[in-house]
This record gives sequence, structure tokens and C-alpha cells, in this order.
Amino acid sequence: MSTALSLPVNLSLGSIEEYIGAVNLMPRFDAEQERTLARRFREDNDLDAARQLVLANLRFVVHIARGYSGYGLPLPDLVQEGNIGLMKAVKRYDPEVGVRLVSFAVHWIRAEIHEFIIQNWRIVKIATTKAQRKLFFNLRKFKTRLGWFSQDEANAVAEELGVHVDSVYEMESRLSNQDMAFDAHPDEEGDEHESFAPAHYLQQDNADPADFLADHEWDERRLTRLLAALEQLDERSREILTSRWLREEKPTLHDLAARYNVSAERIRQLENAAMKKLKKLLQEAV
Repeated sequence: MSTALSLPVNLSLGSIEEYIGAVNLMPRFDAEQERTLARRFREDNDLDAARQLVLANLRFVVHIARGYSGYGLPLPDLVQEGNIGLMKAVKRYDPEVGVRLVSFAVHWIRAEIHEFIIQNWRIVKIATTKAQRKLFFNLRKFKTRLGWFSQDEANAVAEELGVHVDSVYEMESRLSNQDMAFDAHPDEEGDEHESFAPAHYLQQDNADPADFLADHEWDERRLTRLLAALEQLDERSREILTSRWLREEKPTLHDLAARYNVSAERIRQLENAAMKKLKKLLQEAV
């Protein structure tokens, strides 16, 4: 369907003014003509009928897209996303419901534009849940009139939108913040500019990946050597060292003395002897 519905002006090549002028020249249909075209597409998969429905309503997409100019994103991009929503609406439109296509398509057009804005307005997504999206697209309207919210104003906004007041304050804070490049801009030279770049004051000297890899390999090697050395001890000495040094719940000398039916002093002597032997075995393995 998308290949058949080529638009009269390519947004990537022509200017937005040329595009708007072209779509405003597209013929408009009355309700009966629209139903006829929709039936042809729905019942006979007539792509030309679908194309005519899309072209006739492109001017409406431009009208909706202009309402989102305050987000700082290019109008041609907003229009392009809205056109995708329009085509999805045409594909799902049922002419027998008795609603005009333009009324049915509003939801699909806005949904595509909303998703595009959420994905591209900031580097970091600021609205991921349904409540956050509702706040994102409505809070700007309230803030234009009210500025920073007082407690009463925040409560009123929360009640009107059906969200928690904490969510209102959180989104207000997100909207007021700006993205910052991690590295200094090439045009900004000198220490005074570089000092404000996060790359300079968020760097961590001990976070070199090569150092992490070397430390990990060294830890793995030490563990392998330790396990090999433990295997060379007798079973009782190995169990005493493992219980006393390598387990989260460490038994006392008296606990081990009761297990092996000897004195606690004897367990201490065995532990010291095993530790010395283990140390010698580790040194020999270097």
C-alpha cells in the first residue's frame, strides 16, 4: 500500500511551502464519494481508491502537524509522520460506521506525531508511560498560562488529567531541563568551555576497560591457583579452611571441634598448619 500511495511532492526534495501548496490543490470528496472509495478499497483492495482518500486528506495532516510546531522539530518531519498515521487510518477505516474519514483519522495521525516527538525531542526519553505521555502533551499548554506551578495549580492539573500530583512536578522538571553534549563542542575552545563539558568532570580515572579486563583475568587466575592448592590438602584441613574462610556462614572453632571430636585448640593448630601449607603451595605456583 505504501508504494502505491506516492505523494505529489517529495518532502525530502521540495520545500514545505511547495508541498503545502500541492496538497491544497488535491480534490476533496463529499461523504458519499468518500464511502464509495472506501468500499472499493475495503472490498476490492483497490489501491487507487485508497490513494485518492489519502491525497484528499493530506491538507488535514498539515493542519494537525502545525499544532506541534512548539516542540522545535521540523514541520516536514511532523507532516511525514502524520501522513503515515493517515495511511494507517485509511487501511482500518470502515465506511459503514457512518463517520467521516477525517474524524476517524485524527487519532492515528496524532498517535504517529506523538511517537515521533517522544522519540526525537530529547536524547533521553522523558515520557514512557501512558500518564507521562498525557502530561508531556498537555503540560506545555498549562505552563504557557501559569508558569511554574503552585501547589494548588499542580493539584488542579493532576485532577484534570487524572494523574498523581507528584507526576505533574516530575514532568514539569523534565520539561524545564535541557540536553547537554557529553563532549565539548568543537567551536568552543579554551579551558573555560571545556570545564563545563561532562566529559571532563564526569570522567573516572579507574574506569579504564583495559584495567577492568586485566583485574578480572588476574582474579580468575588467583581463584584457579587457590582451588588447585586446596585440592592438595588433606580432606580435614581443606574442610577446616573452606568452612572458616570461604563460606558466608562461618563456624566457630568450637563448632568444628564438636564435628571432629577434638578440642578447639586442636582445630586452631590444624587451621594454622593448613594455612602455612596453602601459602607455600601458592608461592610455588607463581
